[in-house]
Amino acid sequence: MDRQAWIAISLCVIGLVVWQIYMMKHPTLAPVQPAPAPSASIAPASPAYSSPPPNFSSPAPGSTPPSAESVPAFAEKKDVLRNSDMELRLTNRGGAISEVVLLNHVAEGSERVRLNSPDRRPIGAIVPLPETSALPEFSLSRAPDGSVQFERATPEGVDIRKKFFFPPTSEKKDNFVAQMDVDFRNEGTQPYNQPNYFITLGSARPIHPNDMATYTHLTWCIAGKTKSIDVNWFAPQSSFLGLQKRPGRDFYDEKLPGPEWVAVSNQFFVTLLAPLNAKASEAWGRRFEISQASGVMLPGIEGAMGMPGFQVQPGKTASFHFEIYAGPKLYHRLAQLEHNEAEIMDFGILKIVSQTLLNLMNLLHHYLGNYAAAILALTTIVKLTLWPLQNKANRSMRRMSALSPKMQELREKYKDDPTRMNQEVMKLYKEYGINPVSGCAPMLIQIPIFFGLFTMLRQTVELRNASFLWVHDLSQPDTIGHIPILGWPLNILPLLMALTNVWMMRITPKTGDATQQRVMMFTPIIFVVFCYNFAAALSLYYTTQNLFTILQLYQNRRQPMPTLEKVTPPGKKSRRGK
Repeated sequence: MDRQAWIAISLCVIGLVVWQIYMMKHPTLAPVQPAPAPSASIAPASPAYSSPPPNFSSPAPGSTPPSAESVPAFAEKKDVLRNSDMELRLTNRGGAISEVVLLNHVAEGSERVRLNSPDRRPIGAIVPLPETSALPEFSLSRAPDGSVQFERATPEGVDIRKKFFFPPTSEKKDNFVAQMDVDFRNEGTQPYNQPNYFITLGSARPIHPNDMATYTHLTWCIAGKTKSIDVNWFAPQSSFLGLQKRPGRDFYDEKLPGPEWVAVSNQFFVTLLAPLNAKASEAWGRRFEISQASGVMLPGIEGAMGMPGFQVQPGKTASFHFEIYAGPKLYHRLAQLEHNEAEIMDFGILKIVSQTLLNLMNLLHHYLGNYAAAILALTTIVKLTLWPLQNKANRSMRRMSALSPKMQELREKYKDDPTRMNQEVMKLYKEYGINPVSGCAPMLIQIPIFFGLFTMLRQTVELRNASFLWVHDLSQPDTIGHIPILGWPLNILPLLMALTNVWMMRITPKTGDATQQRVMMFTPIIFVVFCYNFAAALSLYYTTQNLFTILQLYQNRRQPMPTLEKVTPPGKKSRRGK
């Protein structure tokens, strides 16, 4: 390899390292710039509260402050609905859910995971426009059946009644489904025309400071296919040269052809609303920032689901039913629901691979009782399944390695004629019956497995707080400390993964020319840069897989070196037979 090629490759590797360091030190988003106010046929309600809560950052100069309420103008009343897995904290402020507490999921320390926050708009409030900050007062009562009911009369003579309850289920655990029924009763003498309105989704925010911003989504599902935006969508976008493509946006709003559900989610948890007897018509979202005690600003997103208008005749009632799933992204539980709620997992084109690996990992955990052991067992199963194919590939690579001197002679002989050189090399392969791509087959099979596993592990809530040796949480990097002065996290498993990669490359039979071999030397560096801050579970899988491959390579090396014999063409055999 010439000097210029070495310089180019070195600069690429350095660039990757610098980018990774930059992303570790700059986890927050750029301030959102002001956007033009949306046009609407309905005037928004006047905001009743102006002072933001103290735990939220002040908006950037010129930006629109987040929609958060402080002390309401009326006495706030609360009630609680609870089952074995979740607690709904309801408020008369909008007649909705101010907060969801997950009783069996722990955030940091011993505090339980909470979805939404009293500082944001509640889940299930009905508003004329999504940016409306003032919420009306509802009367609150407990029904004999244990449900919580809200009621409010409008100036138009319409009685709005809301009911929250847990629907009957045969599930003994993982019950994160609630239902909201809304009745519009026309007590007046004239038909009541309800214009388009919105149901608030509450908000989603990162659970852990290491959670990437791209995991915090506004998502909707149409005909079983999901689309989403993340909090990065709101930031200004610039080209590679620093030229601004578009300014920042204050909110997202899109008309939709009847989505089955709309949701806000972070990496592991989701709040999802599905209309059961109507079709939604719009999705709306807005980004906000949360100030942490460490000074780090974490981005969050709040959303709303648009619903079409309707008419209610005098003395009649229009009833609507909404399913609320507020809990962890448990695939097996979401798949039991009837409106494609499991698509929130967003497994992508490798959906079948990710689902298979997730189900197999959970099955192994059922018997082994430990997720690290389940990942090790999963790696063993995958590797043993590919073992015969890898043996065949290793034999092919050893034959190609034995052929290297002859290939080098051809390269020297035809170095000024690349076309002729390639023709002669392919002719050499054919003469000795060697398939040059056979050594790549196991790698091609492992690529979808690797990316399917990566897609699955990045949001597998089962791995949260699962420990293994020094690893306290398999869903997070296995940071054991920080490098002095630099402050970089010290993650052990990605470094072990890189070391096993180097070890594996050193004992792999050498094929190709010297340039290709030198380029492959950079593979461990590239892998460790990209995977350094990924979930420890992914590094554990890949490191274990490398160790199995190393064991197999040593086993193959003990076998006799293959002898090179020219293959007699079939045509010549047939002529000799005649």
